[in-house]
Amino acid sequence: MNIRKSAEVAAALASGTPVVALESTITSKMGLPAPYNRECFDRVNAAIRAAGAVPAVTAVIDGELWAGIEPHHEALVLAADEKLAERDLPVAMAAKRTGVTTVSATVTIAGLAGIGVFATGGIGGVHRGAELSFDVSSDLGAMSRHPVIVVSAGAKAFLDLPKTLEVLETLSVPVIGYQTSHFPAFWSRSSGLALGHRVESAAEIAAIAKANAELGWRGGMLVANPIPADAEIPAAEIADAIATGLAEAERAGATGPKATPKILAAIAAATDSRSIPANLALAESNARLAGEIAVALLRG
Repeated sequence: MNIRKSAEVAAALASGTPVVALESTITSKMGLPAPYNRECFDRVNAAIRAAGAVPAVTAVIDGELWAGIEPHHEALVLAADEKLAERDLPVAMAAKRTGVTTVSATVTIAGLAGIGVFATGGIGGVHRGAELSFDVSSDLGAMSRHPVIVVSAGAKAFLDLPKTLEVLETLSVPVIGYQTSHFPAFWSRSSGLALGHRVESAAEIAAIAKANAELGWRGGMLVANPIPADAEIPAAEIADAIATGLAEAERAGATGPKATPKILAAIAAATDSRSIPANLALAESNARLAGEIAVALLRG
């Protein structure tokens, strides 16, 4: 299908220049409050460029899927108030709606556009109590269907992280720890959950991706990149805030995606808003690593 691309991204793909996809939810007002969403936008784009790659922010604009937006689209995306997952894309296209993309939608658009690397903050996963609610993020399934390397700081700690890893295993999505042997918990460097695979360099990740392709695997892989040590919030501190947020969400009857904003607000309040600088630092770190991986893929 026809994926719209900015002039810069189209030229980069045509010339073989490395490109990294970016979701637009984390840089919208639904991801971070202004002006931090603009700061996040600038920092992740700059980090990718510093690594030698071209950033491609994804979005849906007037029903068209974009992989790389033009400068005049930036304000529209930063202020967007509709969040679109993979399942929402055909509806948004048919109704000519505008919205920002989640992980699952971005993986889909990147795969269709031929962009093999994507940087985000943290992936969605299995929600606590999913054995009763069946609340599992579409991010996991999307990674199993599209050949895109997803670089994230693990999954948010308020999710059921052991079950998230189990579902990724069921879907045959390789999970690779970047300079870590444990799955990160977004704001914290380690969840305590051991990973089966660890690498020390972007070149090793690129080699694994190429081996995946040789095996005929049509899905992607997850690279778990811990938050920088100086930005980490201790897991015990986050746990108390999560408990408060989960209780508030339950009282409000909010579940799934609707619960997330309440939990994030509780964490921001409990940590004196240190979660916002942490979010910025991990997003920038993931963007930088994704840029390095995209460069390594072309060099190899």
